[in-house]
Amino acid sequence: MTLLVDCRPRVAYEAGHPPGAVHLDPELDLSAPVIDPTVGGRHPLPASERLAEVFGMAGIGPETFVLAYDEGTGWAARCWWLLRHLGHDACGTFDLRTYGGARTSAESTPRPSSRFAPTARNDDLIDAAEIRARLDDPSLVLYDARAPERWRGDFEPLDPIAGRIPRARNAFFEQPLPRGAAEPAEVAAYCGSGVTACVVVQRLVAAGRDDARLYPGSFSEWCRTPANPIERGDLP
Repeated sequence: MTLLVDCRPRVAYEAGHPPGAVHLDPELDLSAPVIDPTVGGRHPLPASERLAEVFGMAGIGPETFVLAYDEGTGWAARCWWLLRHLGHDACGTFDLRTYGGARTSAESTPRPSSRFAPTARNDDLIDAAEIRARLDDPSLVLYDARAPERWRGDFEPLDPIAGRIPRARNAFFEQPLPRGAAEPAEVAAYCGSGVTACVVVQRLVAAGRDDARLYPGSFSEWCRTPANPIERGDLP
């Protein structure tokens, strides 16, 4: 069975959505509460047990193909990544702005599944400690999914410091992957808070890099640790 999952804010879902779509809230379901932004950034990953409960209550079981959507914000890819992280690979995404079908404001009642059993991966994450230890390691390539001006450090609208993780290459999530992005020995992606980086990871996986990793704390975590170096300007 295919299940449509709306990953937009609830007010957008209530204003109109494809019939049969269930809603997962970006802040409440696809993120954990922010307790300390120096640990987990602005959108921390939910605990696996909590996610399994959320997905099960939404009606996602082992035979469910999930089709998640948003409006170009990256939250559908976040849903894709979270499902994949828990071992559920049967998921795709689309942009609702390209959808021309019927819409309804009637809320769909999920059919809870008690069979969502998470099998968390242990190979799809990278943390700040590993990045710090490998800042001079050319075999690890980091991709920054933010807009070029934020990557360069021209300004920073959301976090206290502008700039990027040293040596990170820009791979703005609203544009195709840069040429050769899937070729380095090891690849990982980050953004501001671990959401739009999921778009880049999804594209890397689609390009054959099943080993692509996510830095979930992203720059919102990195920039709040004074010992972490910050780089600005264009790459040499």
